[in-house]
Amino acid sequence: MSPAIPVRCLAQPLAGGLVVPWVSLIHNGHAVFGSLDADRARRAFLQRLCQICGQPLQERFFVIVRPADQQQGCSPEPGLHPECQPYAAAHCPMLNGTATHYRTRPVLASHPAGRPCTDPSCPCPAQAHDKGHTARSGRPADRYEAWMIATRHYQLVPHQNAPDLPVGISLNVPVLRKRTLRKAVLPADHAALLDLLRTALDLEP
Repeated sequence: MSPAIPVRCLAQPLAGGLVVPWVSLIHNGHAVFGSLDADRARRAFLQRLCQICGQPLQERFFVIVRPADQQQGCSPEPGLHPECQPYAAAHCPMLNGTATHYRTRPVLASHPAGRPCTDPSCPCPAQAHDKGHTARSGRPADRYEAWMIATRHYQLVPHQNAPDLPVGISLNVPVLRKRTLRKAVLPADHAALLDLLRTALDLEP
Protein backbone atom coordinates (compact mmCIF):
# COMPACT_ATOMS: atom_id res chain seq x y z
CA MET A 1 0.00 0.00 0.00
CA SER A 2 1.46 3.35 -1.07
CA PRO A 3 2.05 5.99 1.61
CA ALA A 4 -0.58 8.71 1.83
CA ILE A 5 0.38 12.26 0.88
CA PRO A 6 2.31 13.66 3.86
CA VAL A 7 0.59 16.47 5.74
CA ARG A 8 3.56 18.70 4.94
CA CYS A 9 2.83 18.27 1.22
CA LEU A 10 -0.89 19.08 1.25
CA ALA A 11 -0.22 22.61 -0.01
CA GLN A 12 1.91 21.35 -2.91
CA PRO A 13 0.43 21.15 -6.44
CA LEU A 14 -0.48 17.75 -7.86
CA ALA A 15 0.17 16.28 -11.30
CA GLY A 16 -1.55 13.03 -12.18
CA GLY A 17 -2.55 12.69 -8.53
CA LEU A 18 1.08 12.88 -7.35
CA VAL A 19 2.73 15.62 -5.32
CA VAL A 20 4.97 17.84 -7.44
CA PRO A 21 8.25 18.13 -5.50
CA TRP A 22 9.09 21.69 -4.49
CA VAL A 23 12.39 21.54 -6.42
CA SER A 24 10.88 20.13 -9.63
CA LEU A 25 11.19 22.16 -12.80
CA ILE A 26 7.89 23.70 -13.90
CA HIS A 27 7.93 24.47 -17.62
CA ASN A 28 5.04 26.30 -19.25
CA GLY A 29 2.81 25.26 -16.37
CA HIS A 30 3.74 21.58 -16.55
CA ALA A 31 5.78 19.71 -13.94
CA VAL A 32 8.88 18.02 -15.34
CA PHE A 33 9.39 15.12 -12.94
CA GLY A 34 13.05 14.14 -12.72
CA SER A 35 14.41 17.59 -13.60
CA LEU A 36 15.38 20.10 -10.92
CA ASP A 37 14.68 23.81 -10.89
CA ALA A 38 18.26 25.04 -10.42
CA ASP A 39 17.28 28.10 -8.38
CA ARG A 40 14.98 26.18 -6.04
CA ALA A 41 17.52 23.38 -5.61
CA ARG A 42 20.15 25.94 -4.61
CA ARG A 43 17.75 27.56 -2.15
CA ALA A 44 16.89 24.15 -0.70
CA PHE A 45 20.59 23.40 -0.13
CA LEU A 46 21.45 26.77 1.41
CA GLN A 47 18.29 27.16 3.51
CA ARG A 48 18.11 23.48 4.56
CA LEU A 49 14.74 22.88 2.93
CA CYS A 50 13.07 19.57 2.04
CA GLN A 51 13.12 18.94 -1.69
CA ILE A 52 9.56 17.57 -1.63
CA CYS A 53 7.58 20.03 0.50
CA GLY A 54 9.96 23.00 0.60
CA GLN A 55 9.72 23.33 4.39
CA PRO A 56 12.76 23.56 6.71
CA LEU A 57 14.41 20.30 7.70
CA GLN A 58 14.19 19.55 11.40
CA GLU A 59 16.04 17.22 13.78
CA ARG A 60 16.77 14.51 11.22
CA PHE A 61 16.63 14.26 7.44
CA PHE A 62 17.29 11.78 4.63
CA VAL A 63 19.53 12.04 1.60
CA ILE A 64 19.30 9.85 -1.50
CA VAL A 65 22.59 8.07 -2.22
CA ARG A 66 23.96 6.08 -5.17
CA PRO A 67 27.35 4.31 -5.20
CA ALA A 68 28.81 7.15 -7.29
CA ASP A 69 27.59 9.69 -4.73
CA GLN A 70 29.22 7.69 -1.94
CA GLN A 71 32.53 7.71 -3.82
CA GLN A 72 32.31 11.48 -4.35
CA GLY A 73 31.35 12.03 -0.73
CA CYS A 74 28.15 13.97 -1.30
CA SER A 75 24.52 13.55 -2.32
CA PRO A 76 23.67 15.83 -5.30
CA GLU A 77 20.04 16.30 -4.25
CA PRO A 78 18.54 18.36 -1.40
CA GLY A 79 17.47 16.53 1.75
CA LEU A 80 14.04 15.14 2.62
CA HIS A 81 11.95 15.01 5.78
CA PRO A 82 11.59 11.50 7.28
CA GLU A 83 7.88 11.56 6.34
CA CYS A 84 8.44 12.90 2.80
CA GLN A 85 11.14 10.35 1.91
CA PRO A 86 8.88 7.24 1.94
CA TYR A 87 6.32 9.02 -0.24
CA ALA A 88 9.02 9.99 -2.76
CA ALA A 89 10.50 6.47 -2.71
CA ALA A 90 7.08 4.90 -3.31
CA HIS A 91 6.19 7.06 -6.32
CA CYS A 92 9.48 7.86 -8.07
CA PRO A 93 10.01 5.22 -10.81
CA MET A 94 13.77 5.27 -10.31
CA LEU A 95 13.50 4.77 -6.54
CA ASN A 96 10.67 2.20 -6.48
CA GLY A 97 12.27 -0.02 -9.13
CA THR A 98 9.68 0.33 -11.91
CA ALA A 99 12.26 2.14 -14.08
CA THR A 100 15.04 -0.28 -14.99
CA HIS A 101 17.12 2.21 -17.01
CA TYR A 102 17.78 5.93 -16.90
CA ARG A 103 15.92 7.93 -19.49
CA THR A 104 17.73 8.27 -22.80
CA ARG A 105 18.55 11.92 -23.26
CA PRO A 106 19.78 13.43 -26.54
CA VAL A 107 23.38 14.54 -26.22
CA LEU A 108 22.54 17.93 -27.74
CA ALA A 109 19.37 18.50 -25.72
CA SER A 110 19.22 22.23 -24.96
CA HIS A 111 16.62 22.23 -22.24
CA PRO A 112 16.22 20.23 -19.00
CA ALA A 113 12.62 19.46 -19.96
CA GLY A 114 14.04 17.38 -22.82
CA ARG A 115 12.69 19.62 -25.57
CA PRO A 116 13.67 23.03 -26.94
CA CYS A 117 11.86 26.09 -25.63
CA THR A 118 11.21 28.74 -28.26
CA ASP A 119 9.13 31.03 -26.06
CA PRO A 120 11.27 34.19 -25.47
CA SER A 121 9.09 35.17 -22.49
CA CYS A 122 9.51 31.82 -20.72
CA PRO A 123 11.59 32.16 -17.52
CA CYS A 124 12.87 28.60 -17.75
CA PRO A 125 16.63 28.02 -17.53
CA ALA A 126 18.28 27.64 -20.92
CA GLN A 127 20.77 25.00 -19.90
CA ALA A 128 21.83 21.57 -21.07
CA HIS A 129 21.64 18.46 -18.90
CA ASP A 130 24.54 18.12 -16.53
CA LYS A 131 27.38 15.66 -17.13
CA GLY A 132 25.86 13.19 -14.70
CA HIS A 133 22.61 13.01 -16.64
CA THR A 134 24.50 12.61 -19.92
CA ALA A 135 26.73 9.84 -18.53
CA ARG A 136 23.75 7.89 -17.13
CA SER A 137 21.54 8.28 -20.21
CA GLY A 138 20.13 4.89 -21.18
CA ARG A 139 22.22 2.97 -18.66
CA PRO A 140 20.86 0.36 -16.19
CA ALA A 141 19.58 1.87 -12.95
CA ASP A 142 21.95 2.15 -10.02
CA ARG A 143 21.46 1.01 -6.44
CA TYR A 144 19.68 3.68 -4.39
CA GLU A 145 19.77 4.09 -0.64
CA ALA A 146 18.29 6.61 1.81
CA TRP A 147 20.68 7.74 4.55
CA MET A 148 19.38 9.41 7.70
CA ILE A 149 21.56 12.19 9.10
CA ALA A 150 21.12 14.45 12.13
CA THR A 151 20.54 18.02 10.98
CA ARG A 152 23.32 19.24 13.29
CA HIS A 153 25.70 17.41 10.92
CA TYR A 154 24.24 19.04 7.80
CA GLN A 155 27.22 20.10 5.69
CA LEU A 156 27.32 21.36 2.12
CA VAL A 157 30.08 20.57 -0.35
CA PRO A 158 30.86 23.71 -2.41
CA HIS A 159 31.56 23.74 -6.12
CA GLN A 160 35.30 23.94 -6.74
CA ASN A 161 35.01 27.04 -8.93
CA ALA A 162 31.99 28.64 -7.25
CA PRO A 163 32.03 28.41 -3.43
CA ASP A 164 28.49 29.81 -3.16
CA LEU A 165 27.13 27.04 -5.40
CA PRO A 166 26.72 23.73 -3.52
CA VAL A 167 27.27 20.48 -5.40
CA GLY A 168 25.58 18.44 -2.68
CA ILE A 169 25.23 17.45 0.96
CA SER A 170 28.29 15.87 2.55
CA LEU A 171 28.16 12.15 3.29
CA ASN A 172 31.35 12.26 5.34
CA VAL A 173 29.38 12.70 8.55
CA PRO A 174 27.83 10.30 11.10
CA VAL A 175 24.98 8.34 9.51
CA LEU A 176 22.14 7.26 11.79
CA ARG A 177 20.48 4.77 9.46
CA LYS A 178 20.74 3.39 5.91
CA ARG A 179 17.72 2.10 4.01
CA THR A 180 17.97 0.30 0.67
CA LEU A 181 15.38 1.69 -1.75
CA ARG A 182 16.28 -0.44 -4.76
CA LYS A 183 19.11 -2.67 -5.95
CA ALA A 184 21.13 -2.00 -9.07
CA VAL A 185 19.93 -3.45 -12.35
CA LEU A 186 22.48 -5.91 -13.71
CA PRO A 187 23.54 -5.66 -17.37
CA ALA A 188 21.83 -8.33 -19.50
CA ASP A 189 24.92 -10.56 -19.78
CA HIS A 190 25.54 -10.45 -16.02
CA ALA A 191 21.90 -11.20 -15.30
CA ALA A 192 21.99 -14.21 -17.64
CA LEU A 193 25.08 -15.60 -15.91
CA LEU A 194 23.46 -15.12 -12.51
CA ASP A 195 20.34 -16.97 -13.68
CA LEU A 196 22.48 -19.88 -14.91
CA LEU A 197 24.27 -20.01 -11.57
CA ARG A 198 20.98 -19.99 -9.64
CA THR A 199 19.66 -22.79 -11.84
CA ALA A 200 22.82 -24.86 -11.33
CA LEU A 201 22.63 -24.38 -7.57
CA ASP A 202 18.84 -24.77 -7.48
CA LEU A 203 18.43 -21.39 -5.79
CA GLU A 204 15.37 -19.20 -5.73
CA PRO A 205 15.67 -15.93 -7.72
